[in-house]
Amino acid sequence: MCGVGLIVANSIVTPPSPARRSDVFVAAVPLRATKGPPQLVLSTAYSLNLSWDLQHFMVLSISIHLPSQVLVFDFQPQDTESISVALAALSGRKIPVLRTMRTRKMKNLPKMRCWRVGSCNVDVEEVMRKFNSSWDTDLIVGLHDCRHYTNGLVECLTGEKHVLDRLRRSQKSVV
Repeated sequence: MCGVGLIVANSIVTPPSPARRSDVFVAAVPLRATKGPPQLVLSTAYSLNLSWDLQHFMVLSISIHLPSQVLVFDFQPQDTESISVALAALSGRKIPVLRTMRTRKMKNLPKMRCWRVGSCNVDVEEVMRKFNSSWDTDLIVGLHDCRHYTNGLVECLTGEKHVLDRLRRSQKSVV
């Protein structure tokens, strides 16, 4: 099983040690919306750190085998800027999702709002594939969204439950 790590938010990032296979991170980015005023409101709220809930959360991992490559795992609608997605989100309906769980690569960790949450000695991509195969793909904002996905995948990788609650409390204590 994976080891649980309690790391202070925005700690200095170091490459995984040889004793660990992967370090696990959580990152937050602004929610996307239709271009124009909706996108401006969300970007401004994110920049001013006005609402924890107006962020998109994702899980990142750095492997000792590829330390210059960051794997990113997240759950979101394919077309985040669609008006139909916005209407479904506002009404609490299931959001049309064509591609639900994304895996992509980045060269570096984000410089802001990225927290190391632990490490694990398992094959992260294999755990993610198993997790995704059982993940319900009905996206409902507030009930089954990127936050739930992030908490669930981090728990599978590190053993820590409700990691976003811990990070949220640590952000409130900083302010």
